[in-house]
Amino acid sequence: MSMTPAPPSFTAKQGQYLAFIYAYTRVQGRPPAEADFQRYFAVSPPTVHQMVLTLEGCGLIRRTPGVARSIELLVAPEDLPVLR
Repeated sequence: MSMTPAPPSFTAKQGQYLAFIYAYTRVQGRPPAEADFQRYFAVSPPTVHQMVLTLEGCGLIRRTPGVARSIELLVAPEDLPVLR
């Protein structure tokens, strides 16, 4: 009996941010800046920054300190929700 790993666990809102990272990177060829999240989700800079820190802390993304647009998605695209 083979055990397939469970998909990563994240909230609906976290899933939307992850789906945005994936879609933005596919279309633009580079990861989004925090300002891109602010425009898309119509939220404040602290809200975006806290979400990025949360996603990183949960092991869902990786960033390179001091490097702009360095978000790397650590979730398989098939595990992401549809971006709304």
